[in-house]
Amino acid sequence: MDKAQNPAPKAALSDYLAAERTLLAWIRTGLAMMGFGFVVARFGLFLQQIRTVESGRLSQSFGFSLWFGTALIAVGVLVNILAGWHHFRLVRHLDRGETTYAHPTAQAVGVAFLLALVGIAMAAYLISIRSSTRALPESHKEVSMATNGIASKQSNHTVDQTVANLQSILAAKGVTRFALVDHSGEAEKAGMNLRPTKLLIFGSPKAGTPLMQAAPTAAIDLPLKLLVWEDADGAVWISWNTPEYLGERHQIPAELLKTIAVAATLAELASV
Repeated sequence: MDKAQNPAPKAALSDYLAAERTLLAWIRTGLAMMGFGFVVARFGLFLQQIRTVESGRLSQSFGFSLWFGTALIAVGVLVNILAGWHHFRLVRHLDRGETTYAHPTAQAVGVAFLLALVGIAMAAYLISIRSSTRALPESHKEVSMATNGIASKQSNHTVDQTVANLQSILAAKGVTRFALVDHSGEAEKAGMNLRPTKLLIFGSPKAGTPLMQAAPTAAIDLPLKLLVWEDADGAVWISWNTPEYLGERHQIPAELLKTIAVAATLAELASV
C-alpha cells in the first residue's frame, strides 16, 4: 500500500539532458579517434612518398602507421559502442527513479592512457623515421631540374658499367638499342680531354610511332636517349628528358606520355 501511495520520484529533465550531453561527448571522442586513426594510417603512405622523392627510388612501406591507425579506429568504434550501452543503462535507471548510479570511470581513464601511449609510440616512430632518412646514402639521391626538362639519377657504378647495365636491361625487355655515342672516346681521338660521357639511344617503333602520329615534331627527340656522364667530383649520373618536358614541347597528348616515361625506370634499375 505504501509503495502504491508513494511511487518512486521521476528523474528531472535536467538529468536526462545531462546524460544526453555525456553521450554526445563520448560520441565526439569516438569519432575524433576514428578520424585521427585514418590520418595516422594514411601517414605511412605520405612518408613513403616523401622518402621516394628524396631517394629517387621506391622505398619500403611504413606499415607501423597502418597498424596504429587501424587500432585507433577500432578503439573509436569500441568507445562509441560502450558509450551507447552506458547511456542506455543510465536512462533505464532514471526511468525507474533511481538517484544513484555507479558510473565506472575505467572507460575514460583507459582512453586517456591509450591516447598517451599512442602519442609516445608515434613520437618514437617519427624519430626513427627521421634518423633513417638522414642516414640515406647520398648516392641514392635524385636531382630533377625542372627548369630545363632534364632529370638526373646518380649511379653507383662507373660510366662503362652503367651503360652495360642499361644495355642488358634493354635486351631483356626487348627494347631496340639504336646507337651508343661515345662522346669522351671521340674527344680523345681528336686529342682532347672529356670526362667519360656516353649517350645511349633506344626505343621501340610500336611505342614511338603513335607519338609521332599525334605530334610529328616529336620525331626530333625520338628515339629516347639516356646520357651517362661523370661529373668533376667523379660521380656518375644518368640524365634524360622528362616526359612532361617532351609533352609540353611537342604538345603530346597526356595519354601517350606514359610510353616515354620508361627512361626513369631504366635509370633506376641500372644505377643500383
